[in-house]
Amino acid sequence: MGLFSRFKKKRKPSYDPNNITVEDLAQGFVFEYNLETWEIVEEYEYDWGDNFYTKEFKISNGNKTHYLSIEDDDSLTITLTNKIKLRSIESDVADSIIKFAEAPREIIYKNKKYYLEKESPGYFRNISKDANDWDEFVSWDYYDEKEELYICIEQWDEKEFEASAGIIIKEFEISNILPR
Repeated sequence: MGLFSRFKKKRKPSYDPNNITVEDLAQGFVFEYNLETWEIVEEYEYDWGDNFYTKEFKISNGNKTHYLSIEDDDSLTITLTNKIKLRSIESDVADSIIKFAEAPREIIYKNKKYYLEKESPGYFRNISKDANDWDEFVSWDYYDEKEELYICIEQWDEKEFEASAGIIIKEFEISNILPR
């Protein structure tokens, strides 16, 4: 055994350290958004089939927690959301899905109308917990007329639903990205 064989080799990062982008984000990274510093505290992965994956991060600035989702499907879409109560949406989404196996085409949240963009079955896993367990779910994405506001409704079990609401942000709004 050689003198240096006990030392681990440093893994090279999977990103260019001189040009870190939003697509390079991972748990432990910090960045600036809206004049605040945010840390990625958890990392999630979604498998949508056909070798298409997206990432989501639980982020915190010490006082607030949000979820940052990144999707690169021909163009980069970044959403910043918070969990909301399903009952805060005026349409009875869960009832519609359970009774008719179909989500409403339009919903109203905080006096604003949202339109169904797509329904997506997929699989979810929490990378932060080194979990290789994938959970099956279905999501419905809704956007307002200007496609600036966003709502996602997820069905995890026959009668288990979650909802989140937020905004679409531009890549340049996230800056000063630093790795862990």
